[in-house]
Amino acid sequence: MSTADITREDVEFVSEGTTVRGWFYRPAVGDAAPSAAVVLAGGWCYVREIVMPTYAEALARQGVGALIIDYRNFGVSDGPDRQHIDPWAQITDYQHALSYLAGRPDVDADRLGAWGISYSGGHALILAAIDSRVNAIVSIVPVIDGYRNMRRVHGTLGFRQLNDVLDRDRASRSRDGSRLYIPHATAEPWKDLSTWPFPETFHTFGQIKSDQAPLYENRSSVESVELLMRYSVDPFLPRVLDKAVLMLVAEGDDLTLWDLEIEAFNRLSTTVKELEILRSATHMTVYSDQAKLDHAAARSAEWLAGHL
Repeated sequence: MSTADITREDVEFVSEGTTVRGWFYRPAVGDAAPSAAVVLAGGWCYVREIVMPTYAEALARQGVGALIIDYRNFGVSDGPDRQHIDPWAQITDYQHALSYLAGRPDVDADRLGAWGISYSGGHALILAAIDSRVNAIVSIVPVIDGYRNMRRVHGTLGFRQLNDVLDRDRASRSRDGSRLYIPHATAEPWKDLSTWPFPETFHTFGQIKSDQAPLYENRSSVESVELLMRYSVDPFLPRVLDKAVLMLVAEGDDLTLWDLEIEAFNRLSTTVKELEILRSATHMTVYSDQAKLDHAAARSAEWLAGHL
């Protein structure tokens, strides 16, 4: 199936009273039976244009429907608390997206999957544990443990500064309800505090915003970082018993920490699992290097098409 055979549809549904919007990529299946379908959602501060269309098109070429969503509070979706990242609210948005797919006549409700990258790579692992409708997932360079991640990437002095900002935000919210905000990344993280202190993150997402995703904003609420530091997929891994899991890990990834990712993969109880180390790759080249992006998209589509 060629890309020309794929149709993209604007869709929306309600998640906990908030309208969530996205794109549904429908394969050209003619009069065939309803297709399998997958929900895709992004990582820290992502909007739907960030790399996910490449994955959705690869899925549709394999005959699998693909729904990319903007979480509540981001992009074209509604939500009054803009740029606030609550991981459990995001996981709930995934689940309502699954419900939306299950109600479509062109989707087989018994053949649903989830895909995630970076922060949402962790969400996909949790969904495999908590939602019986999810039969197969792909998790790419996932966040595993937010506290351990922040503690390591900021170092001792940077982590002191981060905790100081968290304290000031708590005081501000307690005093008058006002939030503080923090950049996603900065060009000089040794001078300017951000959540993910990597210059390549700042430059890569700046380029993506310029070329593809104008609604991307380089900031989140400071409370988002506090919620990240409470986040861990570890309790859920032994509960993934009968789901098909593909994990793609970048060799030497020191952003979301490939050692934690490999530890997490080994703790998955399911026997239907595969780990691929993306050689000569980094966390950010999975976004910025088209060859690496295309490879990851092809592997994701093959896995999900083969296990749904």
